[in-house]
Amino acid sequence: MPNKINILAPKTGSKEISLSQPKLDLGIEKDTDVGGIGMGVLSDGTPYLNQRGLAALCGVQNAHIGTISSQWSEAEQKPRIKSIKSILEKIGLTPASAHIEVVHAGTTHFCYPAEVCLAILEYYSFDAGTNCQPQARDNYRILAGSKLREMIYSQVGYDPSGKHGKRFDKWHERIGLNYQSAPKGFFHVFNEAHTIIYELIMAGAEIGEKTVVDISIGQHWSKHWDEKGFDKIYGARAKYPHRYPESHPQSKSNPQESWCYPLASLGEYRQWIQNIYLEGGKFSAYLKGKVHSGHLPPSVAQLAIATLVPAQIGN
Repeated sequence: MPNKINILAPKTGSKEISLSQPKLDLGIEKDTDVGGIGMGVLSDGTPYLNQRGLAALCGVQNAHIGTISSQWSEAEQKPRIKSIKSILEKIGLTPASAHIEVVHAGTTHFCYPAEVCLAILEYYSFDAGTNCQPQARDNYRILAGSKLREMIYSQVGYDPSGKHGKRFDKWHERIGLNYQSAPKGFFHVFNEAHTIIYELIMAGAEIGEKTVVDISIGQHWSKHWDEKGFDKIYGARAKYPHRYPESHPQSKSNPQESWCYPLASLGEYRQWIQNIYLEGGKFSAYLKGKVHSGHLPPSVAQLAIATLVPAQIGN
């Protein structure tokens, strides 16, 4: 999976386009910065990226995106403007400007709607001749179609349909059934996996019966426990009854016996989850498997990895 989107530059508070552009009576409903990606949603529901973020996404200098904006309405259209507009026309869009200028909290923001971002990204992926950018092509494959729009909505916590208002429900159901199920003196992987599950949900994953990351964690940790002979170091692990909500097909075999581990080994587990499961590639492999099976969008996997797996020096 391409790991290009992680290097997007942070949004800026200063103006980046010298030519005056038309202003609309819009505000910024929500905005955020995710891994250096400046993004938000306007008051009419339009998802956008800022100029520097779009430039980095395309693998070009910020000035190139600014020039696209400044040349958008020229009488004699430059070839790249014609190409980008042609891409937009194919989906029925003829925007008067490449960006929307919005004053928010006393600062002027240049907001590039998601559809315009994708058109510019497509141009630098396939239509720019010798200026085509491999980075743009990699990111286009991740974010084509509705994926960029969905990613922005998810990251800023904006729900245009109401669908995501219940995105935590299935996870909360499992917490309600299992938060006190391990015996005194023991911990279980499900409770320890909450940070990872939360970050997956925030990245846009639908956590439920098809994406149960604590099963993956539990299987790998159990194997590691046996290989290291931790029973002799921390004491014997035990079984506890774990239950799934009725919304999960796994509930048909409730209660299910699951391993719980002595609290004395909790520090060992937390080092393992960081060093081996997350940074050692097991988490990434799990997400790639979910992408391959169609249970997880590539953009969600990419953001989850960027959030939970620290960038390695030299990468």
